[in-house]
Amino acid sequence: LFHRDKEQGFRHYYPSYAALLYKLARSRMFDAVETILAHMKDTEMQCRESVFIALFQHYGPEKAVELFNRMPQFNCTRTIQSFNALLNVLIDNDRFDEANDIFGKSYEMGFRPNTVTFNIMVKGRLAKGEWGKACEVFDEMLQKRVQPSVVTYNSLIGFLCRKGDLDKAMALLEDMGQKGKHANEVTYALLMEGLCSVEKTEEAKKLMFDMAYRGCKAQPVNFGVLMNDLGKRGKVEEAKSLLHEMKKRRLKPDVVTYNILIN
Repeated sequence: LFHRDKEQGFRHYYPSYAALLYKLARSRMFDAVETILAHMKDTEMQCRESVFIALFQHYGPEKAVELFNRMPQFNCTRTIQSFNALLNVLIDNDRFDEANDIFGKSYEMGFRPNTVTFNIMVKGRLAKGEWGKACEVFDEMLQKRVQPSVVTYNSLIGFLCRKGDLDKAMALLEDMGQKGKHANEVTYALLMEGLCSVEKTEEAKKLMFDMAYRGCKAQPVNFGVLMNDLGKRGKVEEAKSLLHEMKKRRLKPDVVTYNILIN
């Protein structure tokens, strides 16, 4: 249809090309993607960065790197968004050395790493179990005056909770408050899961009910952590009572909440 319309003299504009690229990439028809990209290049059409970011997510890491390097050929200015998207593809595909190499060349390539950049690198270090290296990335972030976000802290807290190092995790929660960062429901859910994993369910429950005093309203994810723990220990009635507590608080249970109870 696309080619037939073109042959009949219809001039396609950028939205048509972009829509077709998204569909072809999702269908993993990469030869066709390259054909369309060649058409765009021949017509000297200005491409938006968002289309390349979407393509990175469907391409393998090698093709993503190659396409990132070719972006200027499509009248497309690369920004920190496409740089971050490429880093994320490499990290998610366990290409940490390549990601680290590109991260090290960021300034040389004309990109100033932002909070998202550092979060991706922290995620990569933690995925490899390198707590010390993750802390070095966090320290570099502070040295470069890049503000950590709640996502940064959640990555670190989640890792510590999974390792059972709850004292360090709670210390990071306090550090967040001192730096003016507000913990969210995910932060508390991670801490609660950590407490439940070492059989400190009562402390987890107390933490959930203390959340409001710390400026964060409990959400279904927090109730879900407690329900899951109670269910595993055979305390189904207690888990069900939390469902009533949610409704009393006018919190709408989601599909995850019901899945926990059904399990």
